Amino acid sequence: MTPAHVVQFETPKGVLLHGLWFGPKKPKRAVVLVHGLTSSAFSVARVLGLVDKYTAVLSFNNRGYGVVNQVKKVKGVKTEFILAGSAHELFTDCVDDIEGALRFVRAQKVRQLYLVAHSTGCQKSVYFASRGNTKNLKGIMLLAPISDYASQKGMDRNGALQKGVALARRLVRAGRPHTLMPKELAGVFSCDAQRFLSLYTPESVEEVFPYAHARTPKALRSITTPILLVLAEKDEYSDRSAIKIAEWFSNHTRTLRVDIITDSNHFFKKKEKQLTKVMRIFLEQTIKA
Repeated sequence: MTPAHVVQFETPKGVLLHGLWFGPKKPKRAVVLVHGLTSSAFSVARVLGLVDKYTAVLSFNNRGYGVVNQVKKVKGVKTEFILAGSAHELFTDCVDDIEGALRFVRAQKVRQLYLVAHSTGCQKSVYFASRGNTKNLKGIMLLAPISDYASQKGMDRNGALQKGVALARRLVRAGRPHTLMPKELAGVFSCDAQRFLSLYTPESVEEVFPYAHARTPKALRSITTPILLVLAEKDEYSDRSAIKIAEWFSNHTRTLRVDIITDSNHFFKKKEKQLTKVMRIFLEQTIKA
């Protein structure tokens, strides 16, 4: 059993988010976890090994927690509920979410900040770092960063992806961006039309890792913050080998350390100790830099 403090913070745009704070209240450094699709603040097991007397971990619900949810937005003395969950979130809102989390950590007088992201949280973290406030951000750890477009294209059968894109575009043009896609076209989880296009089209701003086509990864290339890339050798959502993905990342960033966890799936199940060791080495390297 790992003790934690329940926290709440407000993003710059007034959205109230909740999370769990593990470790010392006044640490030297803090790691902020950005979870992936349909996950939540409770999807923290793979990073709890980083907690020690100097290091805290903040795991929070970003707007994409769960599948269909709501979050509160503050407007003066009033609040309103807005659609959330992976099914309905707007990808670009990740900048506001992550900035809110980092501001909360900075308010605790922490001066060494790290982002550790899993799955689609990696796209969010890289996009944030290319556009947000990276003050005191010492490093970004990307765990299993897989292109959702490449993954869906690799799993496509009988042209379902093309049919889904066509339907989603019709719904958006008709002013129905938050209409849920039919189950047979939705992909690996239920999502609305605008999110379907965000996840599964190559021109989308969410396609941060375009290794499945020739688009230049401008967001990734713009980052000078040190990056740790950890890939799962047997990632069930990948359309190509971990080695090929590692080579692509190496060609598009200057500050990269790469590790591949052998015999691991997308969630690093039963490989948490190996993952912790890799992340701790990265922390030590960036602290000394």
